[in-house]
Amino acid sequence: MSVTTSSLPLSSAVVPVAQRRRARPAHAEPAWVRWSLIVAALLFLTLFLFVPLVAVFYEALKKGWDVYLAAVTETEALLALRLTLVAAAISVPLNLVFGVAAAWCIAKFDFRGKNVLLTLIDLPFSVSPVIAGLIYMLIFGLQGWLGEWLLDHDLRVMFATPGIVLATVFVTFPFVARELIPLMQAQGVEQEEAARLLGASGWTIFWRVTLPNVKWALLYGVILCNARAMGEFGAVSVVSGHVRGMTNTLPLHVEILYNEYQFAAAFAVASMLAALALVSLVLKYLVEQRVKSQMRSASERGETGGGKA
Repeated sequence: MSVTTSSLPLSSAVVPVAQRRRARPAHAEPAWVRWSLIVAALLFLTLFLFVPLVAVFYEALKKGWDVYLAAVTETEALLALRLTLVAAAISVPLNLVFGVAAAWCIAKFDFRGKNVLLTLIDLPFSVSPVIAGLIYMLIFGLQGWLGEWLLDHDLRVMFATPGIVLATVFVTFPFVARELIPLMQAQGVEQEEAARLLGASGWTIFWRVTLPNVKWALLYGVILCNARAMGEFGAVSVVSGHVRGMTNTLPLHVEILYNEYQFAAAFAVASMLAALALVSLVLKYLVEQRVKSQMRSASERGETGGGKA
């Protein structure tokens, strides 16, 4: 007895159609769509990134190397550079210690208030740097909560290097922790537990197991933290007082030069920041590849462990 197509169940007749529809991957789009998106992205990057970057270096060198070198070797520019490096040299190690401790605590342990800690780590991303500077003024300023006590003990926080360091630490402390937390969570706690069963102490586990597994992500977070520390403007502008040669960082020095119509000098100093940003970008890309490799390895180990379990 022959079976006709009409006698087959409806689902059997529909299957070939569904299979034909699934033959094209969901992410496959016509060539004109892909090229349109690529061109739009390149135009956007050219307009808002490449053109301003080229303009900075062009304006900096427009009047020749003599003017450029005179601007970047000026005493006030060198003092601003030194203060920028000092603020970064203090804030980055502090954020490194905090980021490692916070990431280790969040990724390796369960405790009450864990979500609150994660929210607080993200606070600088949601609060304007200017607001952060005003908060420090409210606490350490002359009319602030501790202002009278600081004045009586001849201690200066605002309009001095300590205030700049505090503001820089605040705006940069999420970067290291936010790079380490996802990687540590992906790696799990199996290796640490194995080391503990073998008799290793807490510090030995940290130095021999945890830290080597996250070294590239740690370096990646440090690069991002350092780049933000050297380029911070809003919070530092509030707490610095704009004292030339004393509390001006490079971004503040650029603003002063531009407001005084010293355009060539302003762009020359700005090109120093742009060069630092480009170096950070190259280092970021190189380290990012290592971080992605670590994440893939951690995910593969997790899947293997889950399959064995």
